[in-house]
Amino acid sequence: MEKSFVMVKPDGVQRGLIGEVITRLERRGLKLTAAKFMKVSQELAETHYEIHKGKPFYAPLIKYITSAPVMAMVWKGPDAVAAVRQTMGATRPTEAAPGSVRHDFGLEVGRNLTHASDSVENGKAEVALWFDESELVEWGRSIDPWVFE
Repeated sequence: MEKSFVMVKPDGVQRGLIGEVITRLERRGLKLTAAKFMKVSQELAETHYEIHKGKPFYAPLIKYITSAPVMAMVWKGPDAVAAVRQTMGATRPTEAAPGSVRHDFGLEVGRNLTHASDSVENGKAEVALWFDESELVEWGRSIDPWVFE
């Protein structure tokens, strides 16, 4: 089963959408295996967004992601990366599918509410960056046979 890193960004936290994001992922059938409410350090932000270093939006992105708390989470399930990204919607909220988090609550790409791993490889790397192995909780749900084949 795949794991995906999901973050409710500062705008989502400030707008009270943590519960909405969690509810949608739980209803989708994914399983929460780690979560922490935290303030992102400069170092963690720079490491997480290193791929964007040198781009014009990099400095504002770092300032934004460190400006207020975030909710960092790990979600697990079959095709978790694709399922989470579909649930969150396209990066640009105006291009996101109706019913997705970004479509329903977002307007601008710079305030698109959430981050979600974009590949299985990045999911593994992001989970390892944001969480210690000891913070990941493996557990069984009584509904798992009704959700997973």
